[in-house]
Amino acid sequence: MGRTFRDWQPEASWLFPPSPRDWLPEEHLVYFLLDVTAQIDISPIVDDYTSADGNTTGQPPFHPRMMLLLLLYAYTQGVFSSRKIMARCATDAAFRIIVGEDIPNFRRISDFRLRHLKHLEPLFVEVLMLCRAAGLLKVGRLSLDGTKVKANASRNKAMSYDRMGPESERLQQEINALLAKADGADAADDEQFGDLSGDEIPEELKRREGRLAKILEAKAALEEAARAKAQAHVDAMEAEGREHRTNPDEAVPKPKDQRNFTDPESKIMKTSNKGFDQCGNAQAVANEQQIIIAADVTDQANDVRQTVPMVNQTIDNLDAAGVTENVGAFTADAGYFSEENMLAVDNDDRIDDAFIATGRQKHNDPVPETPKGRPPKDLTAKQKMARRNRTQKGQAEYARRKVIIEPVFGQIKAGLGFRTFLLRSLEKMKGEWNLVCIVHNLLKLFRSGALTTS
Repeated sequence: MGRTFRDWQPEASWLFPPSPRDWLPEEHLVYFLLDVTAQIDISPIVDDYTSADGNTTGQPPFHPRMMLLLLLYAYTQGVFSSRKIMARCATDAAFRIIVGEDIPNFRRISDFRLRHLKHLEPLFVEVLMLCRAAGLLKVGRLSLDGTKVKANASRNKAMSYDRMGPESERLQQEINALLAKADGADAADDEQFGDLSGDEIPEELKRREGRLAKILEAKAALEEAARAKAQAHVDAMEAEGREHRTNPDEAVPKPKDQRNFTDPESKIMKTSNKGFDQCGNAQAVANEQQIIIAADVTDQANDVRQTVPMVNQTIDNLDAAGVTENVGAFTADAGYFSEENMLAVDNDDRIDDAFIATGRQKHNDPVPETPKGRPPKDLTAKQKMARRNRTQKGQAEYARRKVIIEPVFGQIKAGLGFRTFLLRSLEKMKGEWNLVCIVHNLLKLFRSGALTTS
């Protein structure tokens, strides 16, 4: 007798449960996000749909809470493309629970994300408040680090300042040659036909003139940035009462300074694979529960200027989330050290201890001895920090850094699959990184099993 199998009728009609709550297991992530987003204030998004004169006519848009939930859930699944989100709405039960029968077009999804990124900034703190209620916002140890995230721009579409001059001259010569050719063609055709249609040569001129205009615009932008940087240096020197010889009007870019034609606000940066690419430098501060407390994106490859802004944002977000305890220990790697940064962190009343590496230690170098006794009085700020890091407490605190902040970037890049910004410009990259960090925190909150929803 043959093996008996379960009944299977792929053509048979069958009924879904009447409530979407019964489609998936009750502990499913989509139901958790439904409950969380029900508590979130979306009034800034709603207000944005109303014009200045109060006109609310026209085709009704999709409900903003539904669109927000759709974005959040899609990002938790590593689905960032608006086209892929729309496709999943048709095939995935969890996505269908969110949108029902009315699936938004990918343009609607993309436009919603682009239009309301700025309105999602307060959501970051609201999620932190939920984490605090769940006991996940502990501040005994915090760690700061950054990671390079590829920008939505090709590195082959960038040009250095020293190439812009010769390239613009070459294009101008080609344009002049094409114009001369066109004049000759005009004269010959006028003599033979009386009129010239002139379709081919103007197209060639259009391409070259467009490229020339972009190069000249990029060249002017680099020169303006160089003058602005010099002016900022002059202002800082004068504020300190120090003399200077810098003339901002004479400042010029460095020969290797680059500007990308696709996204001028992205910068060429060294990546972890020892190559170079157009990137944004994404920053984050996290605690031992790997909750991201502060997040930002900068176009500066070096991290040293991010220490104070990230510390300030951390304290502001903790205050906004209702956390009044002091930060027990704040750690960062050598890229964040400077004497000014050390003094700023040490003088912050909300941080008890700071441990910022002052240099990189090679694997084969001997471990420095643990200092004993009182520190000498003639130590520089860098020597004081280096000595503090070598103490037993310093070594113990800094050792925790590798299990606090570094796994966060691994979870975002490898777990969620977020390795490239979809949006262009620094402001939009900041908004997109903020959204990714919100999703990371929501996943931590969900997996903790804490009951934070009503």
